[in-house]
Amino acid sequence: MKILSRLLPVLLLTACGKPEQYPALSAPLPTVTVKAEAVKWSPHMAVEEAVGTVRSKQRAVVEAKVSGRVLEYTATPGAMVKAGDLLARLDVQEIQAKVDQARAMLDQAKRDFDRQKQLIVSNATTRQEFDATDARVKIGTGAVSEAETMMSYAKVTAPFDGVVTRKFADVGDLAMPGKPLLEIEAPTSLRFEADLPEAILDRVKLGEKMSVRLAKVIEGTVSEISPVADPVSRTFNVKLDLPPTDGLRTGQFGRVLVPVAEVKLLLVPQSAVLKRGQMELVFVAKDGKAALRLVKTGKELEDRVEVLSGLEEGEQIIVSEIAKLTDGQPVTIQP
Repeated sequence: MKILSRLLPVLLLTACGKPEQYPALSAPLPTVTVKAEAVKWSPHMAVEEAVGTVRSKQRAVVEAKVSGRVLEYTATPGAMVKAGDLLARLDVQEIQAKVDQARAMLDQAKRDFDRQKQLIVSNATTRQEFDATDARVKIGTGAVSEAETMMSYAKVTAPFDGVVTRKFADVGDLAMPGKPLLEIEAPTSLRFEADLPEAILDRVKLGEKMSVRLAKVIEGTVSEISPVADPVSRTFNVKLDLPPTDGLRTGQFGRVLVPVAEVKLLLVPQSAVLKRGQMELVFVAKDGKAALRLVKTGKELEDRVEVLSGLEEGEQIIVSEIAKLTDGQPVTIQP
């Protein structure tokens, strides 16, 4: 009893003290005015991609027409050349000797013919001998022309305007027919070459325009379709002419997009999708609030992206001010 009587005043003082203070509730989230659009299925042409390479429409491997040592290269890889420009010069002493011999024989035949013309006037020679010397002049003229033509092959020239892309021999190497010396391409006339499987070849028609994805998407025109398949890969080579495009070079890797069927996709603006690590999120306007929704996306098509799961047709997806929103925040949709 004595202990209880001592504790009673303490308990009374505690009970009469100030009430316990609780923290105030947080302020309500402000209403944000946003734009929204209804999610709906959109028609889209499904495509099959095939890899390929940009190549020049006009490309030539330059070879020597006669045998001889390479004396000089006047064009190096990367050099721009005009049709007829000298690319390389060969040492062809044997052909030069034939030119000298043919010219000497022609000179002798012409002197013999001049004598026969004088003799035929005075009937000092026969018509047969006169005709024979005339024939030797014609044969000699042809021999000189042939030898000089062969001699002209000692100068290897450009077949068309273009750029030298590769060099296969050096000064001192033996050049001969069938052995490449240089490769030249016309850089302003390009095309895209790809090998297509038989399953989608019927989707490609001559003269049809198709998209080619390089550094950017370019419209190409189908100019050639191989009539036979490659026996190893069982694919058909297809070539598409490309329009002049800045930055486009031969050898670039790309993909041609072959349309195969029309499908319907659930598309939303790419700007409406938030990425947080491996998660993809969108805000859906529901009951006057922004509801955070986890989604899974697929193909990117220009400024829109395919949604594979997480959204249903008819839902209102918020497409503006998404950086200012939090889950459950009140929103007002702009008309």
